Amino acid sequence: MERYKNLNGDSGVVFYEIGFDFIWVVFSDAARYLYTYARTGARNVDHMKQLATNGRGLNSFINTNPAVRNGYARKER
Repeated sequence: MERYKNLNGDSGVVFYEIGFDFIWVVFSDAARYLYTYARTGARNVDHMKQLATNGRGLNSFINTNPAVRNGYARKER
């Protein structure tokens, strides 16, 4: 897992892990979400990968995009 840079300083995202067709996102409440090409869509996941790498905008993208917010493949605590 990579630590999310959180360049805006107000993100709920703490860590992320990027794979070929997925991204795991870990939030400050320790909830871990898996977003996949198959469930969330390749375009959304690729955008999330870019935002994660940049360290800015990932939490906002997830929260403002219903297809992403409700489109995770798996949730773990």
